[in-house]
Amino acid sequence: MNKHRFRQAILLISAVVVLVTVILLIAVTGAEKNTSQKIGLIITGEINDSGWNGVHYNGVVSACEKLGTELIVKENVNEGSGMCAEAIHELVDEGAEMIILSSYSYPVEAKSVIESYPDIAFYAISSEYVAENLTSYFGRMYQARYLSGIVAGMQTENGAIGYVAAMPNNEVNRGINAFTLGVKSVNPEATVYVSWTNSWDDEEKETVLTENLIKNKSVDVITYHQNQHYTAQAADKAGVYSIGYNEPAEGLSDKYLTAAVWNWDTLYFQIIREFIQGQPNEMERRWFSIESGVVALSELSAQVGDESRQAVEAAQNRLLMGNDVFSGLIYDNNNVLKCSEGEILSDETLLKNMDWFVEGVEIYNEES
Repeated sequence: MNKHRFRQAILLISAVVVLVTVILLIAVTGAEKNTSQKIGLIITGEINDSGWNGVHYNGVVSACEKLGTELIVKENVNEGSGMCAEAIHELVDEGAEMIILSSYSYPVEAKSVIESYPDIAFYAISSEYVAENLTSYFGRMYQARYLSGIVAGMQTENGAIGYVAAMPNNEVNRGINAFTLGVKSVNPEATVYVSWTNSWDDEEKETVLTENLIKNKSVDVITYHQNQHYTAQAADKAGVYSIGYNEPAEGLSDKYLTAAVWNWDTLYFQIIREFIQGQPNEMERRWFSIESGVVALSELSAQVGDESRQAVEAAQNRLLMGNDVFSGLIYDNNNVLKCSEGEILSDETLLKNMDWFVEGVEIYNEES
């Protein structure tokens, strides 16, 4: 090899070494950036709660571990108390660059604080308020509610089904309506009796309302939209069928038929990865459907018969094919037409204008 070619070879090798070094430095720097990023989470209860708060915390922890980010949590931040704004300030001071607001009313009550931190990426549960730096995220839980309604409608012997619910907002009403549509699809004469607790978490009131629905309305299947499983526990004690929410309840008999459940791991992995890839808040809303695995129906009890299982499977297949729960002829419980044949209710209606109840819903809040 002459000197010229030797010199060219040396230069080529040097260039390759420099290029590899630069690539490695970029990779290491990127990894260091990811691991240094901090995610803030605000919850209404404690991280070891069963139900809503616990499943959120576990889902975020799982996502942060997979993505190499640090998690900071603010617990026991009550809605409507002014504590959410304070918690946001604390998280920002502690270095959080993305903040997850895991309860329904947080974004509205903290609107001005969110807007005062334009460089912080906010993600909020089922929010009716959005901003440049806030994305609403949720799962189409109403699809799983619909399937659980089919189970209830086929399990009831007298057509009286109970529903203990936190409060009449769009999210809760949407679930009640979807559940009732599921019930009515297999049992047109059934009635769903709804009792309000006006709280996400009130063991005494949830227990009392469950007992009253069983005693005064003779419900033989009951479900709930609450943070924890007090309704299922009270129903099980009374020997009444129940359907759960959030996650499968433990320690109950096979009268606990199934549950409309969340897989927050999947959802949080997607939105946190979106953030660390530098794409936060690119969408106004992220609403994950049943095919994503974010929402589902848990394993069915042995008490659920083959006919019910087949009906649930057929309905789920229809949903997976793109059919919607809120489509076709739907009347409210005042006999007002809400959806026409061949029509599908828009996401805007489902998110912001669900202030009515479908035919078959009866509000019952007698506490004696």
